[in-house]
Amino acid sequence: MNVEVAYALPEAQYLFSVDVPVGTTVEQALKASPLLKEFPGLAIEKVGIWSQLVSLDQRLREGDRIEVYRPLRADPRDRRRQKVEKERQGGV
Repeated sequence: MNVEVAYALPEAQYLFSVDVPVGTTVEQALKASPLLKEFPGLAIEKVGIWSQLVSLDQRLREGDRIEVYRPLRADPRDRRRQKVEKERQGGV
């Protein structure tokens, strides 16, 4: 069956098509894809299928797109709090 592996950086996006046997897990598909060869030091912590978080032992279906998520640089809630505090201090 055919699945895709997607990974995005701020400057580029990567999409790999991978043929895997029925019953393959997310982790197995990631290992079979060129992603880890392109980015050998990549630490995969969060993955999703079609924008839904899944575990690495999730079984895949035909046409699934595995999305490898990067860690956030900053917590969005903290950034909003900082922005509000700055606005309150008159530093828009």
